[in-house]
Amino acid sequence: MPTYVYAIVKPDGTDGTVFEVFQKLSDPPLTHHPETGEPVRKLIVAPQVQTNSDTQRFSKSNLERLGFSRFERKGSGYFEKTAGKGPDAISADD
Repeated sequence: MPTYVYAIVKPDGTDGTVFEVFQKLSDPPLTHHPETGEPVRKLIVAPQVQTNSDTQRFSKSNLERLGFSRFERKGSGYFEKTAGKGPDAISADD
């Protein structure tokens, strides 16, 4: 289940105490603090993704297994495919 971040809304409209809640994607956003009943607003924060390592995550076999392609820059405006499906190269001149 994803973790969502909420802030208590103070009477002047500013954010107060921030807290996290585990919720299903299908659950509606909270409108009130689950314990105190104070009004809350959902905050937008960058997702936290935990992986073993970038080497494993971006390996050729893992990218291909997940249906991604990887291109590496070989020159100004020119990229060659190193993993996945698609054209062997991409050029800005095409």
